[in-house]
Amino acid sequence: MTTAWFSLRRRLLGLLLGGVAVAWLVTMVFSYVDAHHEVDKLFDAQLAQAAQTLLALAGHDESDDIEDLGDAGHKYQRRLRFQLWRGDGKLLMRSKNAPETALTATDGFSETRDRKDRWRHYSQWNDDRSLQVQVSENHHIRDELIGHIAWRLLLPALFGLPLIGLWVWLATRQGLASLDGIAGQIASRAPQQLQPLTPASAPEEIRTMIEALNGLFQRVETALEAERRFTADAAHELRTPLAALQAQVQVALRARDSGERDRSLAQLQSGLTRASHLVDQMLQLARLDPESGLPDPQPVDLAMLAEAVCADLGPLILDKDLDFALDAATGCTVTGQAEWLRVLIRNLVDNAIRYTPLGGKVRVRVSRATGRCRLCVSDSGPGIPPADRDAVLRRFHRLNRGEQPTGSGLGLAIVARIAELHGAELDLAAVENAQGLQVTVTWPAAARG
Repeated sequence: MTTAWFSLRRRLLGLLLGGVAVAWLVTMVFSYVDAHHEVDKLFDAQLAQAAQTLLALAGHDESDDIEDLGDAGHKYQRRLRFQLWRGDGKLLMRSKNAPETALTATDGFSETRDRKDRWRHYSQWNDDRSLQVQVSENHHIRDELIGHIAWRLLLPALFGLPLIGLWVWLATRQGLASLDGIAGQIASRAPQQLQPLTPASAPEEIRTMIEALNGLFQRVETALEAERRFTADAAHELRTPLAALQAQVQVALRARDSGERDRSLAQLQSGLTRASHLVDQMLQLARLDPESGLPDPQPVDLAMLAEAVCADLGPLILDKDLDFALDAATGCTVTGQAEWLRVLIRNLVDNAIRYTPLGGKVRVRVSRATGRCRLCVSDSGPGIPPADRDAVLRRFHRLNRGEQPTGSGLGLAIVARIAELHGAELDLAAVENAQGLQVTVTWPAAARG
């Protein structure tokens, strides 16, 4: 999946300026509509007041002649006109720009349109309907006034938006400068520098990202430390068997007869077997180290898996003439990785066989109780002292067992790791009323298939 990169500065600038521009535009439209409404009310009031004044004056001085007023002197005055009519339809007075026909046939407020302009009229009679006044106003007066108001609103936006844009750009640049500093700290680090990021200052909004990054550094440091420790331990553990193999080769080369040579070659073969087992165990443990969870978990029948493992180890059981018993109950199914669970069971049974003396007892039992599946492997070997039971789960830790066979010190560490990955509990205890070790692995009820 390709990452869609974008500029945070440009996006913030666009969003902020866009929001300001839209808010300003909405404010302008609202102010324009409201101003238009208020101007209409104001001019309508003036029309009504002018008509009532003319009507009051005309009521005191009626004449049969039409009085024609002079030319208007003010530009707004030229866009106002009026007429005074008598009740019998005679025109008594009119303004210079008013026609000799009635301006409107409607009482009160009305509007008409001629060839060029739209007019707003107001017509009113006196109480005895003997006189009628009609006053008209060119609507262009109102539109021109509203246009002036709109320009007064628009001009600050035309000059203010660029200034606001410049300020927002400077503010976002300054506000995001700490991100550049953090990026520079990360870019300048050497691969082995995994200490937490501690910027002198950083926005609160990226705290979670820095904490997540520091958590990742910590996990990488832990993983690298484990790798370094594993490499050092592996080198130490491989040095001894390799040195022993080299010594056996030297002995075989200097053998004085075929009997001595055969004994040296037999010891060499045994050493190679142990070294091969050690390498195999280390490779298995290395595969389990990455914290990547279970690969392809599937339902696994523990009983069938335990039977298959015990059958593979049958020759070892016969060689030591062990009293061996497998009790595998059906229906014990867990969710996990079958090959890893096979390794877990094999290591436990192999350890029990390895450390049980000739003719001893080994028991393998798969059971289910209270919805939980349980694997139990017990033997009649020397057991493990309670003080050492946690230590044997660590890598390359071996107990001093005198003449007992020694392993790689990885078997139980591998078992512990596989159990952890499967969410299972691992318990080491003494065999009840007897000598030996009992290892129990218990899966939670939720892990059953």
